Amino acid sequence: MKLIGIKEYTGKIILRSGLHIGAGDTEMRIGGTDNPVIKHPHTLEPYIPGSSIKGKIRSLLELRSGIIGRRNNGDGGPLTLKDFRDLSGEEHNACEKILKLFGISGADQDESGVIGPTRGSFADCPLDEEWKKNAYENNQALTEVKSENSIDRIKGTALHPRFIERVPADTEFRFSFSIKEMEGDDDLVGFLFEGLKLLELDALGGSGSRGYGRISFEFEKPEEQEKFSGVVPL
Repeated sequence: MKLIGIKEYTGKIILRSGLHIGAGDTEMRIGGTDNPVIKHPHTLEPYIPGSSIKGKIRSLLELRSGIIGRRNNGDGGPLTLKDFRDLSGEEHNACEKILKLFGISGADQDESGVIGPTRGSFADCPLDEEWKKNAYENNQALTEVKSENSIDRIKGTALHPRFIERVPADTEFRFSFSIKEMEGDDDLVGFLFEGLKLLELDALGGSGSRGYGRISFEFEKPEEQEKFSGVVPL
């Protein structure tokens, strides 16, 4: 197995609706929100973890494959090397691409060497510098707090209010993905682009069914943007 190149793709992630990726705080602060967003510990500015993008894209591609739910162990976990060995035909090919792009567990033993090292790398996405400069100059808040509650169906009144922090729509982040090109690999770039397009059609972060997390990708290079715009993932 030989490494023949590494391709990097950069550009912007533009929020089309409010985004909530939780910080996982274990304590409730007086005057704080029930669900704060993740922020850089030094700047306290929101960012999008690369792991959130990687995990959601992998999940969507695995759902598209049709394999999830029919696996031998019957759980909803990610595809494994065992699934790759047990599958055949198009499902086998899809599983191979997923495992090559996103990796396998360290506990899996790839004796055949077919899968090899993880090809995809997803960096954390900080705020776009130009967007951030304009936001500070115009005294724009980097986050917002949205109140949500359930409705009593009989009385028509609001119940159990909670306050969720979100990054507002139109916020811009910088993304950077890279793919290792190994000798003999299929087109993993096109496969990744299909996953990115699925993510545009779905949602990133929490509360996607309530309209959160709608995003769009804008590639820095025109030829990459043109290729991405032509992707039909389903």
